[in-house]
Amino acid sequence: QVQLVESGGGLVQAGGSLRLSCAASGRTFSSYCMGWFRQAPGKEREFVAAISRNPGSTNYTDSVKGRFIISRDNAKNTVYLQMNSLKPEDTAVYYCAAGYTVQAMGVLTIPRFYNYWGQGTQVTVSS
Repeated sequence: QVQLVESGGGLVQAGGSLRLSCAASGRTFSSYCMGWFRQAPGKEREFVAAISRNPGSTNYTDSVKGRFIISRDNAKNTVYLQMNSLKPEDTAVYYCAAGYTVQAMGVLTIPRFYNYWGQGTQVTVSS
């Protein structure tokens, strides 16, 4: 069982930055691919970024490439999402998720492949 708690959301002006954190409980954090997803009002949850359990492989949705950076610290059981050059269209509730992968370098981009989810943190970008 893994419990995930996100933090770091808030209100920021367009062009600003935020750093989201997701702290995981349990001793098996390093067994999971970690991902960030977001959901805006009236829209489906969408993939943002993911990092393999052996943190050498990452994947980003096109709209955040070059602006967002996902990283993880397995010693601290924490995954991060550094968000730069934020745009109003980045406004959403951001969720972190943990998904088991057989391959150490595997990354998951589909929500149904993730096993555990956090409660979400609101990110609002004003224009």
